[in-house]
Amino acid sequence: MKPLRALACIAFLAPFVCPAQDFDTGLRAYEKQDYATALREWKPLADKGNTLAEFNLGLLYFDGKAVPQDYAEAAQWFERAADQGYTRAQHNLGEMYAIGQGVKRDYMLSYKWLSLCAAGGNETCAEHRDWVAKKLKGSQLSNAQRMTREWKPKAGS
Repeated sequence: MKPLRALACIAFLAPFVCPAQDFDTGLRAYEKQDYATALREWKPLADKGNTLAEFNLGLLYFDGKAVPQDYAEAAQWFERAADQGYTRAQHNLGEMYAIGQGVKRDYMLSYKWLSLCAAGGNETCAEHRDWVAKKLKGSQLSNAQRMTREWKPKAGS
């Protein structure tokens, strides 16, 4: 009976333990410039909402490593991670909206993401947010500030 209990325990814990191992395997592969393995490890995790995997998948698409360079795809992965409160993804997404890279230029969304990033203590985001604020006209700034205040992180893994 004990081996069966142990097997049941392993089967129950596998979804919680294995994703971290898969992420780390992808990270080690990335550090060795084995981007195809990193992609293979991170994609299933990202599809399940793993914030770090989403962000790193965005980096692969942004840089064109193991995949064709695709800023729009990168922005989608960054947004998934940013929506969960990941500051580095908020930074990247805010910059992309500011210059229209992979997304339509939108200073209000840029302001929102850079403000959220700045709230996490990132001085560069604060400086860039202030630059973007100067681009907003009329009620755009107050609307962007409202969007920032009303933002709530989404659940992920």
